[in-house]
Amino acid sequence: MTLNGVAARTPDGRGLFDNLTLAFGRERTAVVGRNGVGKTTLLRLIASLAEPAEGAITRAGTVGWLAQTQTPQEDETVAETLGVAAPLAVLHRVLAGEGSLDDMAEAEWTLEERMQTALAEVGLAHLALDRRTAELSGGEQTRLQLAGLKLAAPDLLVLDEPTNHLDADARAMIAEVVAGWPGGVVLVSHDRALLRRVDRIVELSSLGARVHGGGWDLYVERRDAERAAAERDLDQAERAVGRVQRENQAAQERQARRDRAGKAARASSSDPKILLDAQAQRAEESGARGQRLADRKRQAAEGDLAQARERVERVRQMALAMPSTGLPAGRMALNLSEAVVTADDGRRLLGPISLHLTGPERIAVVGPNGSGKTTLLKLIAGLTEPSSGSAERPVQASLLDQQTAVLNSDETLVEAWLRLNPQGTPNAARAALARFLFRNVQADRRVSELSGGERLRAALACVMTGTAPPQLLVLDEPTNHLDIDSVEAVEGALASYDGALVVVSHDPDFLAAVGVERRLVLAGGQVQASITP
Repeated sequence: MTLNGVAARTPDGRGLFDNLTLAFGRERTAVVGRNGVGKTTLLRLIASLAEPAEGAITRAGTVGWLAQTQTPQEDETVAETLGVAAPLAVLHRVLAGEGSLDDMAEAEWTLEERMQTALAEVGLAHLALDRRTAELSGGEQTRLQLAGLKLAAPDLLVLDEPTNHLDADARAMIAEVVAGWPGGVVLVSHDRALLRRVDRIVELSSLGARVHGGGWDLYVERRDAERAAAERDLDQAERAVGRVQRENQAAQERQARRDRAGKAARASSSDPKILLDAQAQRAEESGARGQRLADRKRQAAEGDLAQARERVERVRQMALAMPSTGLPAGRMALNLSEAVVTADDGRRLLGPISLHLTGPERIAVVGPNGSGKTTLLKLIAGLTEPSSGSAERPVQASLLDQQTAVLNSDETLVEAWLRLNPQGTPNAARAALARFLFRNVQADRRVSELSGGERLRAALACVMTGTAPPQLLVLDEPTNHLDIDSVEAVEGALASYDGALVVVSHDPDFLAAVGVERRLVLAGGQVQASITP
C-alpha cells in the first residue's frame, strides 16, 4: 500500500496532516503521536473506511481492520462476527445432502477445522457459534474479531489500540499475533510491550510523518537524544542572544563616543565646511551599516532562540507537578480485615480480603478481567462498604476511574475544581489548573470537550491541588486512551507523588515507572498471591 501526498481534515475543516507520503509492505509498523493528531484517521484511510481530502492511496492487497471498540448488532451471532455464517450454511447443506451444484462448488471443506483453530488460538475454543456477540465482554469481542481476521488472512492487518481493556494474557496474545502475522501490520497503540515487537515506528504530527527504524526502545533512545540536543540548542541560542546583545551595546557605545569625538573635532576644525559635511555623512553611513548588521545578527539570534524554545517547549509542556500530601512514613493509610462485598442478589463479588497499607506504599492490583479489581478499588476508596469484615480508612482517598467520573461533563474546569474544593476561590482554581497546563482560557473549557488524556490531567488537578490533597490515590487503568506523551507525563507525576497509591493496570512499563512495590494477584474475587518485585 502506498500513500502519496495524502491530507486529512476533520469534519469542521481543521487540518490533521498534509502531504503524507508513506509505503506499507510486509513489515510491522506502529503509528505514534499525540491525541488529536490523526492516528486513527490514518488507519481508517489505510483500511478504506474513509477517503483522503487530498492525495491518492494505492492498494495492491487485502486489508483487515480491528477497531478500537466493537459495536456488534443486537442479534449478531459469533458465526456472523467471524464472517463464516454464510459459508458454514453452504457446507452444512452439502453435508446434509441438500446442497445444490453451486453449493458443491463453493463448499469450503476445511472451514470448520480452520475456524476451530482460529478460536483456540485466541482463547475462545469452546465458544458457541450461535451465541450473541453482544453478550461477550469487551475483551472477548476483541479476541473474536481477531479470530475472524485470522480466518480472512488479509495481506495487511490494521489494528487501532488492540490491547485497550485487555488483561495481561490477552495483551500477550495480541503481541504474539502481531509478531507472527505472515503479512504486513499497521497499528496504533500506547502499549510499549507491543511497540517493542514492531519493525519501525512512524511518528505522526501536524507537520507530517517521520519514520524511525526499529522498535520502541530504539525510538526512545533516539527521541531522548533529540530532546537532549534541543535542550543544548536552547542553551546555546540563549547565550548567543546574550552575546549579540552585549556586542550591540558595546558597538552603540563605541559609535556614540566616535560621534561625540567627531562633533568636537568639527567644532574646532578649520577645514572647509563641504569637507566636514562629507566626513560626517561617511561616519553616519558607516554607523547605519553597523546598526543594520547588528540588527540582522540580533534578528537571526532571536529567530534561532524562538525555534529552540519551540522544540523544547513541545517536550516540557507535559510535565506535571504533584503537590505534597504530607503522609508520614509510619501512618496507616488503609486496613481491610476479612472484608467481603456481595451483590444485591447475594452473590459474592469480592473477598474475604485483608490488606494493610502503611505510609506512601505503592500497590498494583492485577488479574484477569472479571476478577474483582474494580470492586476492590471502590472498597478501598470508600465508595463501597463491606458486607462483612471491616474497612478502616484513616486518610482521605480519591478514586480516579477510566471515565474520570469525579468530573461532570457539563461543567467547566474551574467549576469542577470549585465543586471539589469548596473552600477555594476562582483565582485559586485558575492557579491550580495552570500547574496542570490548563492556562488562561483553557481553564474555561467544558469537561465534555476534553480528550482522554486531558480529562485525567484535569481530574488530577482538581483532586490534588486543594487545601488537603488526598493521601491515598486509587487509579483504575489510568493509561487507557492516553497517547504515549501523556502516559509518560502521568508516570512522572505519580513517581513524584508522596502519598499511598493503589493502581489497577496491565501495563508493566507503567507499573515499573511509578515505583510499584507489591502486586496483588486477584482471581475469583480473592487474592491468589502477593508478589514483591
